[in-house]
Amino acid sequence: MSVVGFDLGFQSCYVAVARAGGIETVANEYSDRCTPSFVSFGPRNRSIGAAAKSQVVTNCKNTVQGFKRFHGRMFSDPYIQSAKSNLVYDLAQMPSGSTGIKCNIQNIPKVLVRMQMTVLWLSHCKQIARHFVPSYFTDTERRSVMDAAQIAGLNCLRLMNETTAVTLAYGIYKQDLPTPEEKPRIVVFVDLGHSGYQVSVCAFNKGKLKLLATAFDSELGGKDFDNILVNHFCEEFGKKYKLDVKSKPRALVRLYQESEKLKKLMSANSSDLPLNIECFMNDIDVSGKLNRGQFEEMCAGLLAKVEGPLRSVMEQAKLKKEDVYAVEIVGGASRIPAIKERISKFFGKELSTTLNADEAVARGCALQCAILSPAFKVREFSITDVVPYSISLKWNSAAEEGLSDCEVFPKNHAAPFSKVLTFYRKEPFTLDAYYNNPKELPYPSDTIGQFLIQNVVPQASGESAKVKVKVRVNVHGVFSVSSASLVEVVKTAEGEEPMETEQTAKEEENKMQVDQEDQKLHGGDNGDKKSETEEMEDAKQEKKNDQPPQAKKPKVKTKTVDLPIENKSDWQLSSEVLNMFVENEGKMIMQDKLEKERNDAKNYVEEYVYDMRDKLHGALEKFVNEADRDAFSLKLEDTENWLYEDGEDQQKQVYIDKLAELKKMGQPIHERYMEAEERPKAFEDLGRQIQMYMKIIEAYKAKDEQYDHLDELEVTRVDKQVNEAMVWMNSKMNQQNSQDLTLDPVVKVDEIKAKAKELYTACNPVVSKPKPKVEPPKEEKTENGPVNGQEGTESQPCNPDKATPAGTEQETAESKLPQMDID
Repeated sequence: MSVVGFDLGFQSCYVAVARAGGIETVANEYSDRCTPSFVSFGPRNRSIGAAAKSQVVTNCKNTVQGFKRFHGRMFSDPYIQSAKSNLVYDLAQMPSGSTGIKCNIQNIPKVLVRMQMTVLWLSHCKQIARHFVPSYFTDTERRSVMDAAQIAGLNCLRLMNETTAVTLAYGIYKQDLPTPEEKPRIVVFVDLGHSGYQVSVCAFNKGKLKLLATAFDSELGGKDFDNILVNHFCEEFGKKYKLDVKSKPRALVRLYQESEKLKKLMSANSSDLPLNIECFMNDIDVSGKLNRGQFEEMCAGLLAKVEGPLRSVMEQAKLKKEDVYAVEIVGGASRIPAIKERISKFFGKELSTTLNADEAVARGCALQCAILSPAFKVREFSITDVVPYSISLKWNSAAEEGLSDCEVFPKNHAAPFSKVLTFYRKEPFTLDAYYNNPKELPYPSDTIGQFLIQNVVPQASGESAKVKVKVRVNVHGVFSVSSASLVEVVKTAEGEEPMETEQTAKEEENKMQVDQEDQKLHGGDNGDKKSETEEMEDAKQEKKNDQPPQAKKPKVKTKTVDLPIENKSDWQLSSEVLNMFVENEGKMIMQDKLEKERNDAKNYVEEYVYDMRDKLHGALEKFVNEADRDAFSLKLEDTENWLYEDGEDQQKQVYIDKLAELKKMGQPIHERYMEAEERPKAFEDLGRQIQMYMKIIEAYKAKDEQYDHLDELEVTRVDKQVNEAMVWMNSKMNQQNSQDLTLDPVVKVDEIKAKAKELYTACNPVVSKPKPKVEPPKEEKTENGPVNGQEGTESQPCNPDKATPAGTEQETAESKLPQMDID
């Protein structure tokens, strides 16, 4: 069972795996624990990760990065419009209004939705079982990532907030946390990555953590500092070299790469640092320099935004700075000295860096996956997350014209969580879910979705029926109307049900009751664990509370009928579209596999050409005559030229046939070389075996007592076989010594090994036959005489007073005999 954590970042990703020894961040195919988040499309296949990043300059229009921020955003979104100018690839508007990415796939122009780009990347990490999103992702963005995981064939156990993953990676190893009865330990986590800035406050107790508040700034990250550097040098090179850098995508990509390197160097050095790029544009070399002080002045506007989220989380959690136990910083951009200085100054304490700044998210994810997995025994650790934005519902009022609304999940409400809402209706109705404070969102789109509650009918008496609706924010942070049921009242024969007046019913139509389910947190998920019986009891109790006091309680029965719910979310992909994307992804994966096999076959031909061409004038030179060597060399040269001309783009079978054609000429030469290398050792082993058997035969003939038990006829037969083997070996050695090395060998190594095995099979059972064991002669006692010819202890006379059986007396006497050494 795979227990893996996956941190899909804006610029790079990390993969952590849970093993018996703990959590380990694994390396990719390039032995690097950091994998670039790049996807590149070529004429025949696609490249992902480091291979794609290497093409960002040569294939800039078809190499995509930064697609993480496109999830759930319309093409008209201000962020998309502002980001277009800094992208070297092109964006397009999809028919649905969402954002698409233009690229050439196998030389065919196509527009991929942002979800498909994530699918391509997730397919590269097929073994990954879970992944992460920023804490500020809205419902729409979360659904988009979930769809991408489904298309990639991943079983996403939990779409976990990055801030939550970091808190888990920090808290689960702490042994000195306060007990549940004590005051919790408050820790602030600051995560400044390449594309966003997130801050969270967490309360820790032994065995559990609870997020208190989160804040973010999606426009503050490492990429924003890179943009300032790029814009600075674009302006400088425009004045100094008269170059319009942004008009050339390839030059812009190279400038971004060098600016990022310069930013990292300035974090460690305060002196002037150079930036040099050869053949930058129009065959012009460019150069510039910058120091940390100048850089911080240029970034003053960005640095001023650092304190905002810090102040926000403290106000949300209603905490004072002295309540904070520690401030932990993670994320690649957190290494910028000016940022660390401002965070430390705000809290008035030294910052903590106990977590790996780059790998903390992936490691926390793998820990959560291990907690959920039955394959690992992990310390119990409960996780309570928060709802990042306040969520409300609105619906059409049945009593009077207009809309009614209610906030169901306030900001920072515990999650996952479910609530039961009660409505009184006579017909189907629609619930609209939305964020009631759009200013908090990273972009202006407050809609979550529409949920149509179907099959609602009035009671038999014509009154409004009671409808119980369960709303939920699940483990992925996604809001949904998870179930709806119609509560029917069944009359009994003993009494009639008291009827509600029309006025009362109208008043109740606009009234909504909320029952919070009593759910127990376990492993970070307090999922839908409420039984149907408990819900029925709640319904009965609620019915009882709604009714006016009666002089005599009537006997009535209620039953619930599940109602279908239609989700009208524009962002939720239909099953038809999902299946189409899954099929397309499968085709692309198969095409990638076929292309890899084709390239491997081509590389095998190329490797063979280079290898044999060098050896023909080296190790293999003595094993091929001049005519054959010249012919083979010419063949290799022709094949090399073909590879870079007509053979540049051929089918896999063509390369297989070409390799077989070359091996037909080169394999005999190589085999003669290998025979010459291995033959001396094979003859040496056979000769050593013959000498061993000859020594044994000589010892037998010399009457050596170690072998005097061997059968004479068998030894004679062994002697004959050994002599024949020695004659055969000497004959073959003499013939081979007189044979030219350019000709096939007289005897092959396999034949020598077979002869040695044949000799061993025939001779070894005879010469290794064990010596038979000799039983000592049975000792007998003689009265008043020596034992076995030696003076010994005389036998004792019989005691007439104590009669003993003759056998017993003999055994007793024998047991007193001394031990004898018998040859």
